[in-house]
Amino acid sequence: MGIIKSTFNKWQHTNLMLRILAGVIIGAVLALTVPAIEVVSMLGNLFVGALKAMAPVLVAVLVTSSVATARAGLGSRFRTIISLYILTTLMAAVVAVVASFLFPVQIALADVSAAATSTPGALDDVFGTIVGEVMSNPVTAIAKANYLGVLFWAAVIGLALKTVASEQTIAGLRQWADAVSKVVAWIIQFAPFGILGLVYTTVSQSGLEIFTTYGKLLLLLVGCMLMVAFVLNPLIVGCMLHRNPYPLLWRCLKGSAVSAFFTRSSAANIPVNMTLCKRIGVDEDFYSVSIPLGSTINMDGAAVTITVMTLATCHTLGIVPSLGGALLLSIVATLAACGASGVAGGSLLLIPMACSLFGIGSDVAMQVVAVGFIIGVVQDSVETALNSSSDAFFTIATDWRDRQKRGEKIKKL
Repeated sequence: MGIIKSTFNKWQHTNLMLRILAGVIIGAVLALTVPAIEVVSMLGNLFVGALKAMAPVLVAVLVTSSVATARAGLGSRFRTIISLYILTTLMAAVVAVVASFLFPVQIALADVSAAATSTPGALDDVFGTIVGEVMSNPVTAIAKANYLGVLFWAAVIGLALKTVASEQTIAGLRQWADAVSKVVAWIIQFAPFGILGLVYTTVSQSGLEIFTTYGKLLLLLVGCMLMVAFVLNPLIVGCMLHRNPYPLLWRCLKGSAVSAFFTRSSAANIPVNMTLCKRIGVDEDFYSVSIPLGSTINMDGAAVTITVMTLATCHTLGIVPSLGGALLLSIVATLAACGASGVAGGSLLLIPMACSLFGIGSDVAMQVVAVGFIIGVVQDSVETALNSSSDAFFTIATDWRDRQKRGEKIKKL
């Protein structure tokens, strides 16, 4: 028994990044040498399933607790973080428009079977869906991981508790939040095994074929996302903080982007981002709301995907969008991305709506969605890594900006 406990303690104190890297390497080697072992694939499904199961509960209790105990002065930070989320999503769409015109890519649609998935056909459908999700039953919202509904009702209940609850009730709620956070921390300790299973499944099923058939399209998508991650977002944060943003960016990429890349779910990565913010010392009242909010409306990668795939369809069909049409696409992609589901492939289902701006029918648009699912092994992984890591990046930057205003020193990372 002592040996098991000692081994577990050593495991916990070994750098998580090193453990994840080992999981990636072992998963890839196993997939190339002994593919189709179901037990190994189950490790990935169990890990993501556990995170997805606990994430809505964690968000509900943390947001409720944070709002109920929130101090005065949080409003300015929330205004800043929401502005950052919307601005960078719009700028990401603009980057995708410019790149698509500079490096036009066509898609071989004829050989792609149509995807049998329902998608919103117009922008008002997206707004209708968002309103419906916000006003859904709070218990159902938690059960179905509807984060818009979870956020809304948690905030409302937190405000109600702020006015009527006793100090003992608030303390008990905080203990519940700490208990759920501890469960999530236990799950994260098994991330290397989960990522091993996810890498094994991905390499076993897809191999390297997607890099040859849709290489140019993938290169354009990933290039735009990397431009946003390494140039646009750091530039905005650097101007905001008047300091070098790259040490913070690197910390967020290590602490958030790696796990998001493999889980391919912003929702599943919420606990990881919260843990990162806690380690850096961000105010819990702030990050416990801003991180779940970011997983819903901070969708730089989704805006890039919607824009690039739509313009690639236009180039394929010989449609030349006007400047006004391209700018309108940027705005629509921003709004649509904010309503995209925080699960794998969520942004792809909004491509038909964007295509409708240029008179492209649903039959063709659904073929583009099918292409998106084919390249999604890479595209959706990079997209989620950008979306989720920037949630933490902007949350920490906003908290630091608030500390600077109060004359506090920010410790080095």
